[in-house]
Amino acid sequence: MSSPAEWYNSLPPISKGYGTLCLAFTTAFQLGLINPHYIALIYGLVFKNFQLWRLFTNFFFLGKFSVNFGIRLLMIARYGVQLEQGPFQRRTADFLWMLIFGTLTMLALSAIPYLYSPFLGISLVFMLLYVWSREFPNSNVNIYGLFTLKAFYLPWAMLALDVIFGSPLVPDLMGIIAGHLYYFLTVLHPLAGGKNILKTPLWVHKIVARFRLGAPAPYRAGGGVAPAAAGGPAQPERNTGAFRGRAYRLSD
Repeated sequence: MSSPAEWYNSLPPISKGYGTLCLAFTTAFQLGLINPHYIALIYGLVFKNFQLWRLFTNFFFLGKFSVNFGIRLLMIARYGVQLEQGPFQRRTADFLWMLIFGTLTMLALSAIPYLYSPFLGISLVFMLLYVWSREFPNSNVNIYGLFTLKAFYLPWAMLALDVIFGSPLVPDLMGIIAGHLYYFLTVLHPLAGGKNILKTPLWVHKIVARFRLGAPAPYRAGGGVAPAAAGGPAQPERNTGAFRGRAYRLSD
């Protein structure tokens, strides 16, 4: 069994950084150190008062401490980490670019009045969930111990549960839209014979190289593979042949 410190240090850099920022912002809110109004996405203040930080800080607030906050944080620790250590292993720049593309897409969508949301962190988490579901479509996922379904359907099941429990529909839907757009442009369209028009820019590679961001190997106790985070909202079991994911990813 790994200690909490060893588990935390074993996490890949981008997922670890994003999850840590989300936890830090919520903790600061709970302690009364920040007012959510000053980090919310308010386009009038962004363009009229040049408060450009709002374009970034709104993605780091997942709400106050609650069950829903814990679920979102576990989703980052599970699905974000599995993506970064799986399909995006040794491709940290590509993973970072996926998140950047997602944030830009959500900012554009949020400019539409009916899709506006002052905080887009939940949308970004749902984007991670959607891309994960497309990368691991055959996994059996158990939701809260109530029922099991294919990972391919997990984003829609989680969206339905959020609606049942009274959470807003729009943030989840925006994340699904951004995730599908990314997956279509980088995987489905190239596999259909099209050109990959969403290659990771050179400046993203330079950022990763500048800060020496690399994915550490998962912690192994006694030579085994590190277990997935326990207690998550949904846990994949084993793959079957019900769906077939993509055969390969075109390199940048």
